[in-house]
Amino acid sequence: MLIKRDILQKLREEKGVYVHILIGPRQCGKSTLFAILSEGKYREVTLDDFQMRNLAENDPALFLAQHPLPLIIDEIQYAPNIFPEIKKITDELKRKRLLNNENNEIEPLFYLTGSNQILLDAQVKETLVGRASYHYLNTLSVHEITNAFPDIPLTTILFKGGWPELYTNAALNPVKYLNDYIRNYIEKDIVTSAGIIKTKEFHTVLGMLAARTGNILNNSSLAKDSGVRSVTINEWISVLERTAIIYLLPPFETNLNKRLTKSHKIYFLDTGLAARLQGWMDVQPILTSPQAGALFETLVLGEIVKCITNFGKDWKVYLWRTKEGEEVDFIIDKGNGEILALDAKLSIHGADPMLIPSSLSKSFPDLKHITLVTYGGKKLWLSKHCLQVPIADLTQFLLDL
Repeated sequence: MLIKRDILQKLREEKGVYVHILIGPRQCGKSTLFAILSEGKYREVTLDDFQMRNLAENDPALFLAQHPLPLIIDEIQYAPNIFPEIKKITDELKRKRLLNNENNEIEPLFYLTGSNQILLDAQVKETLVGRASYHYLNTLSVHEITNAFPDIPLTTILFKGGWPELYTNAALNPVKYLNDYIRNYIEKDIVTSAGIIKTKEFHTVLGMLAARTGNILNNSSLAKDSGVRSVTINEWISVLERTAIIYLLPPFETNLNKRLTKSHKIYFLDTGLAARLQGWMDVQPILTSPQAGALFETLVLGEIVKCITNFGKDWKVYLWRTKEGEEVDFIIDKGNGEILALDAKLSIHGADPMLIPSSLSKSFPDLKHITLVTYGGKKLWLSKHCLQVPIADLTQFLLDL
């Protein structure tokens, strides 16, 4: 079965350019999404095929002559020489429209997918600046999964993450699938493109980062525990962030409040990867483990980030943490003067009400309540200033505000 993706409507509404580029991790559903969007009217070719890759790289004009437009090209970052040819085609069409005074709606000619942000940054953005529309897709959100499978246990989502194939193909073993993904994509594709030589040390640090998901990032501690220099760890974290494996949550900063800490929190954008790197072999023990709270907080962060990207929201997310220990997991700045405060609480049936920290109230006197995002339960007011929202309803809750 096909799982409806939240970003689909945004893609359908995007008009005015010939080239659409969808960026995201491998196997998160990019090419399937473009196939749905094109309604089967576009040819599809993948540059994972070495013969197709060599032709597109060495003779892009011949490649495009053999694959008439409109066209879906998967893993476009492997053939950088094709970008000038795409630029040439789109510029010629633009000039033709101007000369003929055409004002009809532009239909996309190229749907391009890329899983390696590092290579795309180096190759695409310079060539197609102003000529392409960029979109970002990550793994399935809780909103997308629960819409497709209303009765799915949340523990399954924590364990499997958001990889579409693990939900549409019951024969796949999640442990083997994620092991293969880590080995073939993260440890080979990303490591190679980033020029990382110390692969064994990189894997060690990757596992340590997974163990720290949902926690304050402390590079000195990582360096001490791994034996890898702090500057090298910084470089590797930057690579993982650019390839959408991890997310660094910045602290809220204001000149008016010197009590706030300046440390980031680190999260994996997919709990399945984090759980696999932590060593979980089965779904059952997760909720009773010491990592359960941090994994759930990781799931909440991923849901917020995916909501923002899937629905094209210009929101910013921050951590609120003071030197005195007051903390709120997520502050969402909606950019219109509206601030939302959310805290993740791993509670199966409900949660106790939470007070708005005094430091937060002083900085944002118009903030009327704090929202607790819970594992289960239902949406309800726990007190005058505290609202409970289960994570399955979080995306819709944010969109309705």
